[in-house]
Amino acid sequence: MLSILGRRDRRSDFCDGFSRRGFLQVGGAAMGGLALSDLLALEAGAGIGSSTKAIINVYLPGGPSHLDTWDLKPESPSEIRGEFAPIDTNVPGIQICELFPKLAQMMDKLVLVRSLADSDGRHDCYQCMTGHKFGERAPSGGWPSAGAWVSRLAGAADESVPANLALMYPTGNRTWGEPGTSGFLPAQHDPFNVVGRKPGEKSDNMVLKGITLERLKDRDRLRSTFDRFRRDADASGSMDGMDAKMQQAIGILTDSKLGEALDLSLEDPKTLARYGKSDPKFQRDGAPKMVENFCIARRLVEAGARYVALNYSRWDWHGGDGMNFPRSRQEFPLLDQALSALVTDLHERGLSDDVSVVMWGEFGRTPKINAKNSRDHWPRANACVIAGGGLRTGQVIGATNRYGEEPVRRPVKFQEVFATLYNQMGLDAHADRVFDGNGTPRYPVDPGIEPLRELI
Repeated sequence: MLSILGRRDRRSDFCDGFSRRGFLQVGGAAMGGLALSDLLALEAGAGIGSSTKAIINVYLPGGPSHLDTWDLKPESPSEIRGEFAPIDTNVPGIQICELFPKLAQMMDKLVLVRSLADSDGRHDCYQCMTGHKFGERAPSGGWPSAGAWVSRLAGAADESVPANLALMYPTGNRTWGEPGTSGFLPAQHDPFNVVGRKPGEKSDNMVLKGITLERLKDRDRLRSTFDRFRRDADASGSMDGMDAKMQQAIGILTDSKLGEALDLSLEDPKTLARYGKSDPKFQRDGAPKMVENFCIARRLVEAGARYVALNYSRWDWHGGDGMNFPRSRQEFPLLDQALSALVTDLHERGLSDDVSVVMWGEFGRTPKINAKNSRDHWPRANACVIAGGGLRTGQVIGATNRYGEEPVRRPVKFQEVFATLYNQMGLDAHADRVFDGNGTPRYPVDPGIEPLRELI
């Protein structure tokens, strides 16, 4: 992976002293795979070069409680229903937690899936990024992330903006900060991560020293820096096959479009204020509360990204701290503001038919509150929120039993959600196939998995 670092700034948005504008990473887009010209030719042949269709995948590390957010059980005993009351939304018959008043007033623009039934139970984002369970048999190279499939099948909308982007902070619990990989697809489709690392964490990135974003237009300095990097890489034996991707990296980094999308000083202050104020501190072993990244995700898809994944805060509160309900009171209003601002922006900018949003964690939480006044891991029932994409919003998919223990109506798989998102991008999850290294045809979702027809 290549990193281009800007000047250190004591007023930085990032904990490690680099400003948001001053930190870009050139990851998988700088290594191996199809040449950019090949991708552009494929895109042109598919007639999707000017499409603005995209997916924003919001991952909540640690797994929020479905019972305290979207699937409250007010008639249950106190040891199950918890401390929060449901409130009505602007869709008759749908209620959500009282701490989400902004989302309640735009429920007509949202879909609640209350019956995710196949959560793996692992504390990581693998299933939220790929749709697959971690332990299931995978092809050589592994399963591609959803972003890799989108990059491979939809291609880049703009040669200076990678199709598969990530705002995924590397976390103390490593598995909460991994946006997935290209798997058996060419490395070209790996996520291009554009956020910084946790302070003090040793990086295995190949840092291009001696050049900053502020001096990228100095072509002579740029050329000499890459020449020096090539010599070092040749000496280490890692240079093979890299030259073509170096050219792509130069093309990305010398174009201002991606940098401008990441620069929130260019955003309308009134619009930015709707998202709330970020807290750049990392939440223990999770991600920081960067609510402004919801706005950056919108700016990235406007700039041409096809897929953006982000991780937000830390939602695992059942340990010795017993903080499920106090932390919920802190976290839910921030999330309410950030997601409602994103959905509002998409509608106001005419993007609601083209850009889909999904927000979820890896599993739900135990119906019965434990002795520490918290909820433990519960993979048998989970929930997610979907918006945009031209979907039939303002409805609930599925239901759990009276205690929220398991789905009793319309159980839904992670892959069905991804199939729905792909469908809204114009990708046929069963017709669009790619052969893995063994010559086996592979598809974005497994045979028999269909989009959620209620939403299309």
